[in-house]
Amino acid sequence: MTDATQVPFLDIVTPHMELEEELCSVFKAALRTAGFVGGPMVENFETEFADFCDTRYCVGVSSGTDALRFALIAAGVSPGSIVITVPNSFIATTEAITQAGAVPYFVDIDERTYNMDPAKLREFLETECVTVDGGLRTVHTNTGAHVAAVVPVHLYGQMADMDSILELAERFNLEVVEDACQAHGARYFSQKASCWKTAGSLGTAAAFSFYPGKNLGACGEAGAVTTNDRELANKVRMLRDHGQSRKYFHDIEGYNGRLDSIQAGILKTKLRHLDEWNTKRQANAARYDDLLGAHPDSLKLPYEPSWSRAVYHLYVVQVANRDGLQQQLTSAGIGTGIHYPIPLHLQRAYRSLTYEPGAFPVTEAAATRILSLPMYPNLTFEQQQRVAEQLLQAVARTPEGQLTMAAGTI
Repeated sequence: MTDATQVPFLDIVTPHMELEEELCSVFKAALRTAGFVGGPMVENFETEFADFCDTRYCVGVSSGTDALRFALIAAGVSPGSIVITVPNSFIATTEAITQAGAVPYFVDIDERTYNMDPAKLREFLETECVTVDGGLRTVHTNTGAHVAAVVPVHLYGQMADMDSILELAERFNLEVVEDACQAHGARYFSQKASCWKTAGSLGTAAAFSFYPGKNLGACGEAGAVTTNDRELANKVRMLRDHGQSRKYFHDIEGYNGRLDSIQAGILKTKLRHLDEWNTKRQANAARYDDLLGAHPDSLKLPYEPSWSRAVYHLYVVQVANRDGLQQQLTSAGIGTGIHYPIPLHLQRAYRSLTYEPGAFPVTEAAATRILSLPMYPNLTFEQQQRVAEQLLQAVARTPEGQLTMAAGTI
């Protein structure tokens, strides 16, 4: 098989080669000034990323996990409290919750968007929780624990239904911290505000990851918290830097979670290209839709509601006999991924939460069928044609090729 027939799952080499001179200039500037931690590079990126997200503040940190953990702590999530999220996410979502001292409780996802189902959130809050202290606090009926926050995950580059989630959060007095780690530049039309909102601008705060493969990726680890709350931003700044309000004055106990200056400079350079890269991802997604859309019984494509402008960090389909089909694509030189094969509530790390198989049927059904196809800005039409050709051939060869769920055809 020649190299021309190979389609990698991800290509993060090409954009770095295209920007090599600009990126190297960032490194040279750091060498000449010895500005490796904090300083103008970090501050300039924070200002520009806050503007990009339509927020007042951005605080750069060392990873997306730190971003979510610091945002939760700064929002007032206390040890022993409950934070509600979804089981269809990377474990960093729940690691941030538990490392803030809280306990993750799950609600199921919408089968079309893979994001938090507001109806399931409402069901949990109305049937398993009660408000106390004149509606100022919500507690979990069985445990008596304070329900402090909800973390909607904007998965695969598409935002959750935030109006519905925010309405419930206001009713039950919950903080909302967006996990926007896969949604740089995604948009949501808020009926309540009558305008489009950017990921990271709707909740109390939001967490972003700049892991290299993200739509906006560093050349290493990096993350950020966005918010419109000045006090929360200041708290995150202290948390990332050993609790310092100024050097050697520690108002709280914090962490070593600072954003390296070189990574901030790299991110600032790349941020100028993010809108263009997202537009290319959206065009690639539309081409996949055209190439694959004639087979709804055997291939479920991504669903984008009218209120969403997804940025397609991933292009995820559902297929029957996923593992066998993935092997066929690998043999044909097509790179794929699975995000995520084991839901969080069934991970060994969370046995203590005592969830059983069947607890979240939509998530569990999707986990056996989801397959991520190649998706990146420089993906060519010819490459997409090859992916579609090989995928449709594999689907045709796959036994039990029709997609069904317990309640019927998807």
